[in-house]
Amino acid sequence: MPRLKVSQVKSGIGCKQNQRETLRTLGLKRIGDVAAHEDRPEVRGMINTVSHLVTVEEVD
Repeated sequence: MPRLKVSQVKSGIGCKQNQRETLRTLGLKRIGDVAAHEDRPEVRGMINTVSHLVTVEEVD
């Protein structure tokens, strides 16, 4: 199963509470943090919620 590399590029300050919590659930605490996750529908949904704050790359 492919993996996704998620990087935080913008701050969660000033965003809605659920978006800040989603960043934490993805394992991102500050700008520049990187987390790897399996490509699953649940993770895609979380990424979609904070798509304006993160960048996503596929990793083999």
